[in-house]
Amino acid sequence: MGKNNKFWKFLFTFLTYLLVAAVAVCITFVVTVRHFSGITKLDQLESLILERFIGDADKTAMEDGAAAGMIASLGDRWSYYIPASEYQAHQEQMENAYVGVGITVGVNEQTKYLDIRQVNSTGGAAQAGILPGDVLTKVEGQDVSKLGLTKASEMIRGEEGTTVVLTILRDNEEKEVTVTRKKIMVQVAKGKLLEDKIGYVKIVNFDARCAQETIAVIEDLLEQGAKSIVFDVRFNPGGFQTELVKLLDYLLPEGEIFRSKYYTGHESVDKSDAKCLDVPMAVLINGDSYSAAEFFAAALNEYDKAILVGEATTGKGYFQSTFPLKDGSAANISIGKYFTPKGVCLADVGGLKPEVEEKVDKQTATGIYAETLAPEKDPQIQAAVNALKKAS
Repeated sequence: MGKNNKFWKFLFTFLTYLLVAAVAVCITFVVTVRHFSGITKLDQLESLILERFIGDADKTAMEDGAAAGMIASLGDRWSYYIPASEYQAHQEQMENAYVGVGITVGVNEQTKYLDIRQVNSTGGAAQAGILPGDVLTKVEGQDVSKLGLTKASEMIRGEEGTTVVLTILRDNEEKEVTVTRKKIMVQVAKGKLLEDKIGYVKIVNFDARCAQETIAVIEDLLEQGAKSIVFDVRFNPGGFQTELVKLLDYLLPEGEIFRSKYYTGHESVDKSDAKCLDVPMAVLINGDSYSAAEFFAAALNEYDKAILVGEATTGKGYFQSTFPLKDGSAANISIGKYFTPKGVCLADVGGLKPEVEEKVDKQTATGIYAETLAPEKDPQIQAAVNALKKAS
């Protein structure tokens, strides 16, 4: 009898334990379900990783990756995500003014170092003797090939007046250079009077001050005696519609110059007045003439004001708007299509085709981008000069 009492007591205790464990499991399940109810899948996934992942998880990195992935899923090469760490640099670029050392770099696909492609003449890098063609291998002693472009760029940027130590490779020899960070105003337009009174105007982008600076350069060349103009928008990434419209209004006669159609269906039209620049023109284009640069060339050509010279463009027909997000990051999203004066969307026709095609090899293209190639050595500039001579 005593043994039976012990057995039933053990059985009761065991069943009670099972009941408590089952209730605990149910409570945990209910809490988990309630915890995730009413939130998005991304929120749920983030919570799961942060709470359950056995390793370390970087919340900012996860959210940046998710945001970039969402925009990439649109399949639109012109829409992109801007992390909070890069947003200030993005804004500075749009304003054509930034604090830095004054170099433009690109990743070398073989070495993963940074090839220095352009050096701003007013920046600290130029004053320290850095030249286009140099290779940046280290920033503050850290290997650039391991840092990557984004991290290296962040380390190079800093407060005005401070310094950064860069290691430069030139002629197979490394050299450490201490460079002072300065506020640099990008020169948006540059001009030069070529042979036969042909004015050459290089437009770097269509961001802040583009119209004002370009018009000033044109008028200076006209005062020097220029009788025709070659505009150079090769490697021009585009920029603001407002700057583009101001410049086209100065150049073109009365008529429609720009039509925008927004995602809402609303359309807007920009027009020019009767006053215009009445001289022969040519526009240099290539595969890296994007957005406003393509449109600039197309508008002048459709009004029979300019000959297109160089290489075919890509065909960008969408325009974007940048939307700041609450954590300091931003999303640059295509929100509409734009059309040339004749109603053509460049995305639908695959870009612009030059009337005078002049292709260049990679070495020549590098010299054009770095602005180290003299006009008389640039086959595309010479092709434009010859085209204007024939047209006159």
